[in-house]
Amino acid sequence: MKQIRVLVAKPGLDGHDRGAKVIARALRDAGMEVIYTGLRQTPEQIVQATIQEDVEVVAMSILSGAHNHLLPKVAQLLKAEGADDVLIIGGGVIPEEDIPFLKEKGIAEIFTPGTPTSVTIDFIRENVKSNSASI
Repeated sequence: MKQIRVLVAKPGLDGHDRGAKVIARALRDAGMEVIYTGLRQTPEQIVQATIQEDVEVVAMSILSGAHNHLLPKVAQLLKAEGADDVLIIGGGVIPEEDIPFLKEKGIAEIFTPGTPTSVTIDFIRENVKSNSASI
């Protein structure tokens, strides 16, 4: 079975990445290949890394409150680049009432604090479009 490649990114001005590192380690322990971009990434940088690293999943962690702007921007830019087969997920401190808007804008799922990492892992395995031919 092909190893799932995941880009873990911290969009915006967040200065805390403990959650992103926890999820990156959990995904790696689950057999996925993880690329972590580090703190304070712009949507453009995240999209560039997604294309360069040829990942199937972009997992963004956000705590700053700018999720309704930054996450849809990444989805929009990926679509513009023809990379709309990439599974986009988000996590962090995101109010429940913002989740339907984010899903409407192309974010497949949002994982809020306290979500077991196994739930995220299972979601990725069930929803990644690895079966499609690699470009």
